[in-house]
Amino acid sequence: MLKIRLIPVLLLQNGLLVRSETFSVHQVIGNPYYEVKRFNEWNVDELVYLDITRDDRYDIGRDDHKTKDMGGPLAILEAVSKTCFMPLTWGGRIRSTEDMRAVFNAGADKVAINSQAFREPELITRGAAIFGNQAMVVSIDARREEDGRHQVYVDGGRTATGVEATEWARKAEAHGAGEILLQSLDRDGTGRGYDLDLVRAVAEATTIPVIACSGVGRFEQYKHGVEAGAAAVAAANIWHFKELADRQGKRALARAGVNVRL
Repeated sequence: MLKIRLIPVLLLQNGLLVRSETFSVHQVIGNPYYEVKRFNEWNVDELVYLDITRDDRYDIGRDDHKTKDMGGPLAILEAVSKTCFMPLTWGGRIRSTEDMRAVFNAGADKVAINSQAFREPELITRGAAIFGNQAMVVSIDARREEDGRHQVYVDGGRTATGVEATEWARKAEAHGAGEILLQSLDRDGTGRGYDLDLVRAVAEATTIPVIACSGVGRFEQYKHGVEAGAAAVAAANIWHFKELADRQGKRALARAGVNVRL
């Protein structure tokens, strides 16, 4: 039986780590390099970096972080990968197989593709043919609408697509996705736990692993994602604001009878 993975998700905006709330409010919390060094000492299974920068400004040369500007996202990825000793997924601004190749050459093990994959599903197919399905993670951002359905949004949660999350998940799998990173826009940063209906629906609609994300405020909420069908449970903010988040998260899963690597 495969072990359930526990995955931190780090959000990178203009070269700095940020916390997010409902994809609309972002607060600077740290430096991308220091966090990787910390996670290497922790008991995490994988690491996901998502670059949510909306412009071309990458400047971590802030006096309070005592770190010089490293340039663009690939320079940051390359520096991060040198001290990252766990599988690393990188997402953001990936629009072609050439972009994928550059990300892999900079040290990533997988790519997470979102808006461009939705607009051009064949990008998933081409990427899988070149780099393998296991390296293609399709990130899906969905919001629960008033009628109860979960609509897919792109462009960092700003553009509604009119497509239901399960429909897009099935299509992404058919085009070669090896994994789905599932995020809830309305649960993001709230601490209310995963949108379990969303996780369950997508997990039942597909045969590839689903990574549940968005909404974790307590370690005990991880098990709910597993019970809903997730093959991995992920979170962002809790890793920055809870002590020993790796051990406490794994212990909470183990106490619930979930098969995890301790």
